[in-house]
Amino acid sequence: MAERADTHAGADVEDMPELSDGDDDFGDDEAQWQWMEDHDGSPHVTCLFCDRLLNSVLDTLQHCTVEHHINLVDVINKHHVDDYSYIKLINFIRSTKCEPTHLMGLPDGPLPWESDDFLRPVIQDDPLLQTDPEELCGQQGEGLSTCEPSGAESRHAILQRANAAEERARRSEDALARAMEDLHKLKLLAQGLVLNAETRRTANLGSVAELRDDEDEAYFSSYGHYGIHEEMLKDKVRTESYRDFMYSNPEVFRDKVVLDVGCGTGILSMFAAKAGAKKIIAVDQSEIIYQAMDIVRSNQLEDKITFLKGRIEDICLPVEKVDIIISEWMGYFLLFESMLDSVLVARDLYLADGGSVYPDLCNISLAAVGDKQKHQERIAFWDNVYGFNMSCMKKAVVPEAVVEVVNADTLISEPTVIQTIDCNRVCLSELEFASDFCLKITNTGDCTAIVGYFDIFFDKGCCNKVMFSTGPQVTKTHWKQTVFLLEKPLAVQAGEELRGKITVRKNKKDPRSLLVTFDLRDRKLTYSLQ
Repeated sequence: MAERADTHAGADVEDMPELSDGDDDFGDDEAQWQWMEDHDGSPHVTCLFCDRLLNSVLDTLQHCTVEHHINLVDVINKHHVDDYSYIKLINFIRSTKCEPTHLMGLPDGPLPWESDDFLRPVIQDDPLLQTDPEELCGQQGEGLSTCEPSGAESRHAILQRANAAEERARRSEDALARAMEDLHKLKLLAQGLVLNAETRRTANLGSVAELRDDEDEAYFSSYGHYGIHEEMLKDKVRTESYRDFMYSNPEVFRDKVVLDVGCGTGILSMFAAKAGAKKIIAVDQSEIIYQAMDIVRSNQLEDKITFLKGRIEDICLPVEKVDIIISEWMGYFLLFESMLDSVLVARDLYLADGGSVYPDLCNISLAAVGDKQKHQERIAFWDNVYGFNMSCMKKAVVPEAVVEVVNADTLISEPTVIQTIDCNRVCLSELEFASDFCLKITNTGDCTAIVGYFDIFFDKGCCNKVMFSTGPQVTKTHWKQTVFLLEKPLAVQAGEELRGKITVRKNKKDPRSLLVTFDLRDRKLTYSLQ
């Protein structure tokens, strides 16, 4: 099962403000501080209760104490004003032009400046709003009410104020660093949301695009949980095959634009970046894409990898064409989950002439199984359950294909390929097919099941070709094998050919699941894989 996905971005981003670059912000701050230093000593702080301009915040508050008979420190302490409340208090005084006596006479309880409307500055770049109320209140050791007149402060008081200012600057730098990190995350998220909102497609682009959102919700939600990605990443056969293909064929990826369909944690995108790709566009619908963004940033690859959240059928890429499409789309019995449909949609929309989808070739194979013990445990069991006949249960049990690891010693035929898929040429309609097959029996006994599995090839244009198999004869993968148990075993002889026909089609009630029908001798058996 692939690291895949695609959700419609629900946010409305038409009014989203443009996020500025961090370097510009630093430049603006530096210019502002330089301006304040150049103009130090000139009147630039407006009194809260009259039009008088004063040289500093301290002068302004002392002016309020002497001329207007109100000590702002007393108001802050009385009403336990914190940072946000302090901003609201200053803007409340300026906007309502309230009398000082009104502030001093306020009782305990709801305060008139509690509305968030007072967070909006009345005076642009108001120095009073840039002041820490804790410093004003003497929590750093110097209270406003005991300050000497401006210009006559004691050396001790000046040192305390300098130390307090230095501590505030340190805290501000830490906060700014965190804000810049969050801003970067917002830029990545906004990029995906804006692209999705501006380029939403309404046309039907494939069978998966025609599914209702509620039908796909559970599918994509399952890929939002870390557990399934952990399982896939720990599948070394799967993950190392993709890695070896890309790392051993750098000429395929050098300076190319790559599309990763169903990127999951972004592992294939990072492999492509390390292999020399110029740009990688990683698309996924599930919530795991937000973790993928952090993963890519942690590995300093954000300059090469761009994430888009959404279905590949719905979004529009920021490029007209791509050179390579990579995807780990395979499901049980190869075609379960129908994610190859999405890869083919991406291929037809975005793949440049001469480009390629990887993996490019896939085989589906069958073999006969003779495992009497497994048949007894799964099928014959129902004939006698604690002395009761429950054989009617077989009608429900047998038609469900089983995904499990098959013991290679139980195979009683040579494998046969029933379908080969060229991902660069196959059409959507060809993903439903019928095929005659012939199993050459190697051991005399009872055929109790048919097992299906697939092989994957990275072949086109590669100097170093890579392949892997999910069959029972090799190292197991998280796909295991798909087992179609027979209700009644078939007696077979070594050397004979067991002929049949297999039909694979999508379940109309759930197009991500499969219906597999076998015509075997005189029997017709239909199985569901869901």
